[in-house]
Amino acid sequence: MTIFSKIIAGEIPCYKIAEDEHFFAFLDINPVRWGHTLVVPKEETDYIFDLSDERIGQMMQFAKRVALAIREAIPCRKVGMAVLGLEVPHAHIHLIPIDKEGDMDFRNKVSDPAPERMKEVAEAIASKFK
Repeated sequence: MTIFSKIIAGEIPCYKIAEDEHFFAFLDINPVRWGHTLVVPKEETDYIFDLSDERIGQMMQFAKRVALAIREAIPCRKVGMAVLGLEVPHAHIHLIPIDKEGDMDFRNKVSDPAPERMKEVAEAIASKFK
């Protein structure tokens, strides 16, 4: 069982943004920018392109709803998307509020993402999720 499956099951706490029958969204605990959110399928699949065509389409639709909530809650020009998938063997999409392309640099992290601030950010995004 991956760490993401444990988060989905409630065994590990997270800063939850949204969920539905097939997907779960929560803040990355090592954010590149405030509002950096992960979207994962509840189905434990290592490689995103091993998901069925239908499930990938549904994942993009769910991610779009999350991205719209991020953009409404966090001042930014756009919400960037990245699929890396090497750090955890569970398919996931990174959604990151950006003002310039360099904001997607994964070598840069928010310094000291305090739990209180993470909670505020998660609540702000979650309140905009439709």
